[in-house]
Amino acid sequence: MMRLRIQVAHCPGRAVVLTDTPRPGCPDCWGDGVIATHYGDENGEYLDTDVDPCGCWNETRRWVLLPLPRRPRWLRRRDTCRDPWGPGGYSSEPPF
Repeated sequence: MMRLRIQVAHCPGRAVVLTDTPRPGCPDCWGDGVIATHYGDENGEYLDTDVDPCGCWNETRRWVLLPLPRRPRWLRRRDTCRDPWGPGGYSSEPPF
């Protein structure tokens, strides 16, 4: 049985998609959707983790419900890092 949810996807373009979720009671992945296997070297030191998808979930199973339009260029975010107080963080205006 599929467990569907709605989310916003960003690849290849922004869209509202209907996607599958991992089975919460899966004994293999405990609801994460992936099985992590840690491995190490011959001395027992940790090296890395292999992540394999679980059979209870198919990450590629998704359907586009509604493509979202791009914002016009004049509505896109401008440079928000500019300091309103000017250089050095101090205002040249009197306080009152």
